Amino acid sequence: MSNLSCLPLVTLNLQTGNLLNCKKCLATPSKEVQDFIQKTLTEWSSKTGQDLNQEIVEVPECTVAQAVEKMNPEERDELKVSAKLFIIGSNSSSVRDEVDMACSALGIAQLDSVIIAPPPIEDGTSLSVYLQHSWQELESLVQNKKITTISTSDLDKMLLEQLYVWAQVKPSSNHVNQASCCVMPPDLTGLAKQVDIRLLSNKDPKELLCEARFQEVLWESIQNVKAHKWIPLWILRYSVIVKSRGIIKSKGYIMQAKINAS
Repeated sequence: MSNLSCLPLVTLNLQTGNLLNCKKCLATPSKEVQDFIQKTLTEWSSKTGQDLNQEIVEVPECTVAQAVEKMNPEERDELKVSAKLFIIGSNSSSVRDEVDMACSALGIAQLDSVIIAPPPIEDGTSLSVYLQHSWQELESLVQNKKITTISTSDLDKMLLEQLYVWAQVKPSSNHVNQASCCVMPPDLTGLAKQVDIRLLSNKDPKELLCEARFQEVLWESIQNVKAHKWIPLWILRYSVIVKSRGIIKSKGYIMQAKINAS
């Protein structure tokens, strides 16, 4: 994984994978990711004995090693690798770093698709500067063949239209949360048809993990940790799908957080 030395604050990388044969797969997306964080941190701290309260020069990488499965190069053409990037807070790292970490974890050179889910944005607001910056990075990764297709999640009609007009590489789809939208909004449906963007449903909440809940899980996982100082940045969920059968072969999460030194 990348050592994000450009960050002014200490960062923490968490990773686990192959969640299919476990009870987590029956949980809600929010509960699943909380279980992942707790399991990863608990196992990492018990094995390394590292104290997150101390000054750390390098980026701690918390990995459940036996759960991470690198892909067999001979099987790559038979598999589709998709990722969804959930932005939680103000992000100090780049989308390229996040994609590089996912590719490194899986032992591949390219992701077939990436969906970006920005933090909750109020209805009717203009396209955020952050989303523009992230989309530009995604476009660059497409042009450099690091990603094949890019999509959005939970954009309303106004935001999706703004992005479509502004973007050089258009989103191939927009994923709409089922909990907040049982029926696709007519204005969004009309726009999608007009510009040829697929509308797909998903069960992910708009806010997968808030800062307060992350700190609670951190406090429950590591003894005496100063959880209130840690801020989650992003979570990337990846899935490896067998193309011919449409089934998920493996699934996992990669996450990054930083500590506020003040």
